[in-house]
Amino acid sequence: MDVAVHGLHGGRSWLGLGALAGGWLWLAKGQIGRSLPLSPKTVESWSERCQSLLPEFAQLDSNIESQESRKAALQELLSASGRTGLRLAVVGSGRLPQDHLYGLQVGLRGAVPLQLVVSDPLPRKSSQWQWSHAFASSDALIFHLQPPLMAADLRWLEALPADLPLWVLMEANGSGSPEAWVADLCSQWPGAKPERILLWDGNTEALKASLAPLSQWMAREGKQLPRSTLCRCLEHLHGRWQADLERLRRVQWRQYQQRTQWLVAAGVLVSPALSLDLVVLSAANGLMLREMARLWNCPWTLEQLKTAALHLGKAALAMGVAEWSSQAVVSAFKLHGGTWLVGGTLQALSAAYLTRVVGHAMADLMARSVGVSEPDLEAIKAEAPLLVAKAAEAERLNWGAFLQEARGWLTQQDQIQKLQNEGA
Repeated sequence: MDVAVHGLHGGRSWLGLGALAGGWLWLAKGQIGRSLPLSPKTVESWSERCQSLLPEFAQLDSNIESQESRKAALQELLSASGRTGLRLAVVGSGRLPQDHLYGLQVGLRGAVPLQLVVSDPLPRKSSQWQWSHAFASSDALIFHLQPPLMAADLRWLEALPADLPLWVLMEANGSGSPEAWVADLCSQWPGAKPERILLWDGNTEALKASLAPLSQWMAREGKQLPRSTLCRCLEHLHGRWQADLERLRRVQWRQYQQRTQWLVAAGVLVSPALSLDLVVLSAANGLMLREMARLWNCPWTLEQLKTAALHLGKAALAMGVAEWSSQAVVSAFKLHGGTWLVGGTLQALSAAYLTRVVGHAMADLMARSVGVSEPDLEAIKAEAPLLVAKAAEAERLNWGAFLQEARGWLTQQDQIQKLQNEGA
């Protein structure tokens, strides 16, 4: 049996979003579409999913070192596919004495080879409360807990991956009953499983008996644990990569969003009498939907994309996005008067902001629908207010950036107007 020692790295808004918050949480747990692939259950399936993301990174990330690093990370995980021994992490706020570690070795000795990954004492303070890969990728983790329960203990327990098999070795050798300490832990940490809390009085001789439930579990699950662990690690890697891909997509999408909003604004400035319904149609048709579909690998037809964007645009109008942006622009620029230029400018900026919000909601929709082969347009229509509310809140928080872009665009329009006047 090997022992390895590792360190640890450790009110209400203008759109009434408070009333919609619960609905958005429900939406985030649901799906928008008809053919969302089932989550893989095997190492081979998760490996294929991870492999399928590498070409997408190649399109979005020009950094060769990053691409090679991702390939190496995947290969490192897959290289452990033939592992037969178990890897058990042992952590706690204090360091276990050598005789106790030896007691663990004796108490958990079985037919399957076992490696203990022992941590340094957990720090009482951390900026991230993040478990290192050595612990998160173990087949199971023993958390050595000495009452009374400290806030730092709870933070580390809460930071553990939810699908990592966890056993709590509670060394209740001081004042108070062990049952009371167990009840205290369960009341403060919802993730506690009483059947996986091992009570121990601190004596090495009694450790084997305390570890009996864990030893029995390892004997029963030991043969399949390495592949289950590899499957879990591949799933986590896939999740991190999906998040990285989404960040890269959003960087490019912002360029589409900014370009489209000012194209719409320019059209409204030329025709200030254009109704907002037509502005919505323009936004739905001009949101660079083809580019966005390519960015998210969305297989929907252009007509389906336009219909989805139109549902979002109408929801944005119904929620008063255009009215709010007009009032906010007036306040920001202190525009007064009833001239054609002022009226057209206000409508143009309002149309740009409306397009901005609809574009954000459309990006969120595509991100939520990755892997969905066909949209459920009726479901999108029903859920459009929630999508728009989330997008509008995000853009409202980014209002300063919009105003800065708007000032630059207005300056450009003034220069164009001056050149036209000089030419005339």
